[in-house]
Amino acid sequence: MAAMDTIQLSRRLFTTLCAAGLGAAVTGCGRSAEDEPYTGPGGWTFTDDRGSTVRSKEVPSRIVAFAGTAGLLADFGLQQRVVGVFGETRTATGEPGLLTGDLDLGKVTVLGNNWGEFDIEKYAGLEPDLLLTDTYVGDQLWYVPDASKDKILQINPNVLAQKVAHRTLPAIIARYRELAGALGADLNAPKVIQATARFDAATQAIRNAVAQRPGLRVMAASAAPGVFYVSDPRASADLSYLAELGVDMVIPEQVGSDGFFENLSWEHTDKYRADLILLDRRTLALTPEALAANPVWRGLPAVRADQVASWQPVYRFSHAGVAPLLDDLAAAIRRATKVS
Repeated sequence: MAAMDTIQLSRRLFTTLCAAGLGAAVTGCGRSAEDEPYTGPGGWTFTDDRGSTVRSKEVPSRIVAFAGTAGLLADFGLQQRVVGVFGETRTATGEPGLLTGDLDLGKVTVLGNNWGEFDIEKYAGLEPDLLLTDTYVGDQLWYVPDASKDKILQINPNVLAQKVAHRTLPAIIARYRELAGALGADLNAPKVIQATARFDAATQAIRNAVAQRPGLRVMAASAAPGVFYVSDPRASADLSYLAELGVDMVIPEQVGSDGFFENLSWEHTDKYRADLILLDRRTLALTPEALAANPVWRGLPAVRADQVASWQPVYRFSHAGVAPLLDDLAAAIRRATKVS
């Protein structure tokens, strides 16, 4: 075995042992000077929206990513670089989730499916050279548990996170497209070009729907036991894009400190006038059937008119991931009429 191969094998074994001994008295697991990223000619580098830069000798080839980001990489033909995935990967029935898109879950290791789940030992065993996720608030890493974040970063400090809130949808897609290109994606591949064309068509479909239904007022919301969350379109990339395309979106008056919702008790779900309600369809949210027991909900003009459409607040930030969602929203707008 060559000397360089021996050194690399030793480093990988050392990293894995450090991770396996997270609950034991393991010392010396920090990064050494030899482990510092290579910054000379031919090296790989990328800076994320937090201003954090990852540098490595080669293009990362063992990537662990949030489900939506992993699915996005598959959209760009980079499935082979993804070895692990976490967060909203499968539905309650075990089927691949919407976020994963064309990602083959049989070829990756799932580290966790729900909020707070992240198998650190499996993560270490994958020998990752890059972790990818989103950030909605500050520098918080989406679906990376705060309680174990330091241990996760100790195993692999190379983390990139793109800002996906309070930002325009095209800008986010462009940034992820840039990252995909840096990771080796062919941005002129037929699949990529077709996805872009479909996104453009879906965007035009929204504009056309708005022209057909002038004055239609749309509210996006999520329901939980005892609480009705009215989304602020200025915080959500998809909702702000709808507003940019001409959709008259409800803007809540008293948004919480997180900057995303106004929290209403169920008896006040009629606070805002809306002709069409976009209701969070994630498994953690209440369905229209579950809300049927609430008389105030049943009395909303949009509900009485059966003008409640599914809304996916978390999605893949690629043209392929967003276009179907825009198509669905355009169809919902075309079906709706003024009722409030």
